Amino acid sequence: MTDKMEEDEPIEASLERQSSHYNPLRRFVLAKGDQKSYKQQYADMYFLRLASLKPVVEKIAHDAWSDFEIADEKVRQVERVLDVRQGELCWVVGTVFMDMPLKPNILDDIAKDHWISAPPARQKFISPSGQDQTMLEDESGRLRLTGAFLQHVMLVTGCIVAVMGTENANGDFEVIDVKVPDLPRQPQRWERDNGANDDKPGGGQIAFVSGLGISGDDGDTLAMDLLMEYLLGEAGGESDQAEMCRISRVVIAGNSITEGTPLALREEEKKSSKKYGYDSSAYNPAPTAHLDGFLATLLPSIPITLIPGDRDPANASMPQQPIHPAMFPHSRAYAAKPGSIEPGWLDSSTNPWEGDIEGWRVMGNGGQPIDDIFRYVEGDDRLGMMEALLRWRCGAPTAPDTLWCYPFQDRDPFIIEETPHVYFVGNQPQFETTVIEGPAGQVVRLISLPKFKETGEIVLLDTDTLDVEVMQFRVHDED
Repeated sequence: MTDKMEEDEPIEASLERQSSHYNPLRRFVLAKGDQKSYKQQYADMYFLRLASLKPVVEKIAHDAWSDFEIADEKVRQVERVLDVRQGELCWVVGTVFMDMPLKPNILDDIAKDHWISAPPARQKFISPSGQDQTMLEDESGRLRLTGAFLQHVMLVTGCIVAVMGTENANGDFEVIDVKVPDLPRQPQRWERDNGANDDKPGGGQIAFVSGLGISGDDGDTLAMDLLMEYLLGEAGGESDQAEMCRISRVVIAGNSITEGTPLALREEEKKSSKKYGYDSSAYNPAPTAHLDGFLATLLPSIPITLIPGDRDPANASMPQQPIHPAMFPHSRAYAAKPGSIEPGWLDSSTNPWEGDIEGWRVMGNGGQPIDDIFRYVEGDDRLGMMEALLRWRCGAPTAPDTLWCYPFQDRDPFIIEETPHVYFVGNQPQFETTVIEGPAGQVVRLISLPKFKETGEIVLLDTDTLDVEVMQFRVHDED
């Protein structure tokens, strides 16, 4: 009788989540304690960047311009910008500096202390009166660049380029062509993980989400609950759940909580509140607590990479260090132990971040480098800015000029040493994606991640084909 019943009963196939192969790089982790100092000069970063990328640009420029002639005059290379001679066709390598009157100025910041209300932050540094100037500098001096060709080239402070042209009677360098370092070598899939793909099943996905903007209010609940149910595989039918099981990892790219807003105080509390120091009565723990609960609910089912943004409880300067596990009393149990080499199920990481996921080299940030480049250039082509950043081989070219960063002395970690297969940027106005190619056959998938708080969108990346799709979670008003 028992055997007969077992034969007649339908057998439900158990669903298992796709396993995640994860191998992060720790290039942006800063030293601890007394080994970290902010007393150094920032100029050393520009010299390090120029010394590292100048040989690369020189080779590209030499290969492109070695036979170039105008009116039987052959172009020649000069080593320093001050060696340029008037009327001579030549090319030189240096660091771009954008002299823009509307850029932030430390003297203006000091003056703000005396203002009743500071002016709003500028969306663009571009001067409407045409006062902006493009300079090329090295250790010897600075040269002003001019010419119609510059209108068709995206340049910002900090990128290393080679320029060809002649110096005119005004002492300006008339540019007729520009070369950039372009994409470096691209590693093969599974290059850092020999043999890791031998028993690896295909068909997996990586979920990217940015700008959760958790405030702790009731308005967060519905959209976050829908996202949570989807990632846990609790939404939809059996076929939908089978698709959700393909997601092997969630990458949260910055601004998981809203900007800190103090609690409203009663009149008697205002009178007794502290004037200096930390005041616990004005601290609002709700956003961080809700984020901790969100992570703790997901982590038993799926691993998470958490990248901080400019609104998260991390240091403001780049590279941002991991959010401290003390902020997550419930989910920190899934993080790696202090001193452990292997990453935990919850990997609270740096911004920018780089590593290997499912054998692919993936690189991304919370959006600050692209948002800062946006202020330098015309238009709003975010994918174009992302492509230019990769071809400059610098993950944060405007640091330290207008993007705060740590004053590195012996290395510039923002230099891109290997081309990623996937480059994502968080907290952008809308979802966009494209594929770019390099001179040696490199292929990169660019992904502009929208803010989930505003769009309800997450991006799913296929780990076999690197194709992407967007999943939207929308809450309709009853009205």
